[in-house]
Amino acid sequence: MKKVLAINSGSSSFKYKLFSLPDEEVLAEGLADRVGLDDSTFSIELANGDKHVEEVEIPDQETAVKLLLKALKKYNVIEDLNEIAGVGHRIVAGGEYFKDSAIITEDNLQKIFDLKEYAPLHNPAEGEGIKAFMKVLPNVPEVGVFDTAFHESLDPVHYLYSAPYDWYEKYHARKYGAHGTSVRYVANRTAKLLNKDLKDLKLVVCHLGSGASITAVKDGKSYDTSMGFTPLAGITMGTRSGDVDPSLLQFVMHKKDISIDEMIDILNHDSGLLGISGVSPDMRDLKHNPDKRAQLAREIFINRIIRYVGAYITEIGGADAIVFTAGIGEHDARVRAAVMKAFEFMGIVPDLEANKVNGEKTITKPESKIRAMIVPTNEELMIERDVVRLAHLD
Repeated sequence: MKKVLAINSGSSSFKYKLFSLPDEEVLAEGLADRVGLDDSTFSIELANGDKHVEEVEIPDQETAVKLLLKALKKYNVIEDLNEIAGVGHRIVAGGEYFKDSAIITEDNLQKIFDLKEYAPLHNPAEGEGIKAFMKVLPNVPEVGVFDTAFHESLDPVHYLYSAPYDWYEKYHARKYGAHGTSVRYVANRTAKLLNKDLKDLKLVVCHLGSGASITAVKDGKSYDTSMGFTPLAGITMGTRSGDVDPSLLQFVMHKKDISIDEMIDILNHDSGLLGISGVSPDMRDLKHNPDKRAQLAREIFINRIIRYVGAYITEIGGADAIVFTAGIGEHDARVRAAVMKAFEFMGIVPDLEANKVNGEKTITKPESKIRAMIVPTNEELMIERDVVRLAHLD
């Protein structure tokens, strides 16, 4: 039986799922955590629910890959490495090079590294993960699935900044967006749940996790999205600031006598929920914390969601549904309720009892003019399907 690995690499980790073909059953999933750091762990959860976690030194991505393949054989998920017919990798930034997912050649791998300026927290780590798999599984096709590709449908009106046009011509300075792999899955799943053609729906998808973005989907395509040139722009996030007036950055840089690189690091790592609350970047830690700054962080997070959702409903001329997904979107009923409440004037009628319980469902009442829905994301399934398509495994 052929199998496909879906990989989601971070700077010090990678998540994985192993799918069987053609039934797309998840045979194993898990995480190599704290790669290159102290106290690293490797975990695997099998299809029967058994979970195994070990503390083990993982100095680099190649070691993590070898641990994964060893575990798959140890727990009889595979008998031979030849059963792995393809490996797919989530990659945040594809720039204007990659308008679709792609087979990774040496040339394409170099382009992924070259695009590190567009996603400095992500592309280098994802590139290293691909290199490790190419070394350990040299004869297996590797496929890159780019978060930016879904947003290639944006019109110049939506992707260009109001800056000198030669910035775009010379440097490809434009909005690229992110979370496209997630939004692609969620939008198609929503259409299936509503028994409609996606091209006939107007959706606003709220991908709310540590990284968070809002995307308007119209005519089956990304119409506008909140993240920008990098995943730093848009709404408030766990440690990322979202939109900030550039003049404020200059002002603070002069006050603190810091460089632009130091400022960007602050906006990526020390801002957002963490920067406002001073407590945590994790919404779960802030949820019941009575501290005023912790609650202010939640309120600002919700406000920025409402701001973008309202703008996008206007841009696409109404909406059939507002869809919540990712860690916060799928699990924080209070955030969902607050967003729904903001749009009651548009005819949203929340079903607060349904909203109390997480899971794939509609959380508005039948008379609601705009639906609100929870649709859990499944980026790994999108990755697996792109591997099958591009490596011709069907």
